[in-house]
Amino acid sequence: MKITVAHSPDSDDAFMFYGLASGGVPTDGIHVEHLLADIETLNRAAFDGRYEVTAVSFHAYALLTAKYLLLRHGASMGDRYGPIVVGRAAGPKSLAGITVAVPGLLTTAYLALKLYAPGVEVHVMPFDRIQDAVRDGKADAGLLIHEGQLTYAADGLTKIVDLGEWWAGKTGGLPLPLGGNVIRRDLGPANIAKISRMLHDSIAYGLAHREAALDYAMKYGRGLDRKDADRFVGMYVNELTLDYGDRGRAAVQRLMDEAFAAGLIPSNVTVEWAS
Repeated sequence: MKITVAHSPDSDDAFMFYGLASGGVPTDGIHVEHLLADIETLNRAAFDGRYEVTAVSFHAYALLTAKYLLLRHGASMGDRYGPIVVGRAAGPKSLAGITVAVPGLLTTAYLALKLYAPGVEVHVMPFDRIQDAVRDGKADAGLLIHEGQLTYAADGLTKIVDLGEWWAGKTGGLPLPLGGNVIRRDLGPANIAKISRMLHDSIAYGLAHREAALDYAMKYGRGLDRKDADRFVGMYVNELTLDYGDRGRAAVQRLMDEAFAAGLIPSNVTVEWAS
């Protein structure tokens, strides 16, 4: 059996899939091809059911439940930290009357921003151009995901709001679910269970072989030094990644409920988990 596992070209995702990429985790006769693309591209591809397993934003997941189940592992969650809206030091201190550059309308970062500030004006641009655009005065403010959450201060930028901090305060301390791994329903229960176990084992392998997995992840760190790469991986690959647990599952359902109540998704989603 041949499957494509699609994920973003980021150090945290690379760390998760090190076990498979390195051959450290047996695949039980399944041939795995890795495909790397930015999260908004993966979100769009998932509407066609293009890949058997793919990373998606939780915002996109809310619209994909007919095709995909949510795997019980592989989540990126911001536990009192998350996407950050930044501006220049002499720039705006709030979102009133400004336009925010965002990395895509299907990203959970955008969904969280609209929950925080429903009337905010946005402009979409590639995630890896936002920080420079704010620094160079081409955007009033920017919504940073990935490594930008650690590096914005070096560009002279300041935080306007950390959406992970805001979400924790709003929900009594729940983490903010950002992205997860989904698996296509048409693979059938037996294959879903086998592939799910294999992907879980890849995350566990990376956590158990942290230095080697970090060496691999550094290839996708976009300029992070090892200390910051290790910090970033630790933020988004941890025990919640290995298994959502009750707290993580509650966070995903709360996000779905809040998004529906705010009119940001078309139906009230009850999360369905792969076995």
